[in-house]
Amino acid sequence: MITVGEDTVKVKEIMAEGQSSHQQNTSSQERRRDRPDRERSQRESPHRDDRLHHQRSEQNSQSETAEQNVDGPNYNLSGKLTEYTNTYKGVVIKYNEPPEARKPKTRWRLYPFKGEEAMSVMYIHRQSAYLLGRQRHIVDIAIDHPSCSKQHAVLQYRLVDHTKTDGTVGRKVKPYIIDLESINGTYLNNQRVEPRRFYELKEKDVLKFGFSTREYVILTEKSQDSDGDEPEPGNEEG
Repeated sequence: MITVGEDTVKVKEIMAEGQSSHQQNTSSQERRRDRPDRERSQRESPHRDDRLHHQRSEQNSQSETAEQNVDGPNYNLSGKLTEYTNTYKGVVIKYNEPPEARKPKTRWRLYPFKGEEAMSVMYIHRQSAYLLGRQRHIVDIAIDHPSCSKQHAVLQYRLVDHTKTDGTVGRKVKPYIIDLESINGTYLNNQRVEPRRFYELKEKDVLKFGFSTREYVILTEKSQDSDGDEPEPGNEEG
């Protein structure tokens, strides 16, 4: 019994040692299997980090580009500034002369009247257009009444078709008035004209601007060839 018991104990010890050795071998094998995976992971890790860094850089670059596209400054001219391209003394002029603009051959004059009082005559034949308004440092003819706009109207000479007294058709430079969308209007013979539209002026026509009581009568210095054709540009008289 004692021998059997001792053998039994030895068998149990051997079995226990075998199980322990098997567990150790299994752990050792698992560690060996895990080692290549860890080494491969370590070898791939720098490349994966580089790829992630590159992806983040691209995402940040795209984000910055999108923000610049949305919030970046726009240096293009707005519609309001491109509407007029003529500037003088740093001020945008609300008018550009048309292609048919010409200096007149006929010597036109403006006779201002304040009530019954006649004022100094204005000679208005020396250039193709005259800007009228309150902005004295840029206008050609100042009208100082507070109801008038800074750039109120333009007296424009235009080369247009003209039927002469003998029925033939020629070309003649004629005066026109155009209102520059003034607040209180331009009046031709006491009738308010539409803004941005040319109205032909004839001798003895009367112009008024805003609520000013001052009247401007348009007349000419008579000449024998006033009904003749106008000379082409370069041959016009002053």
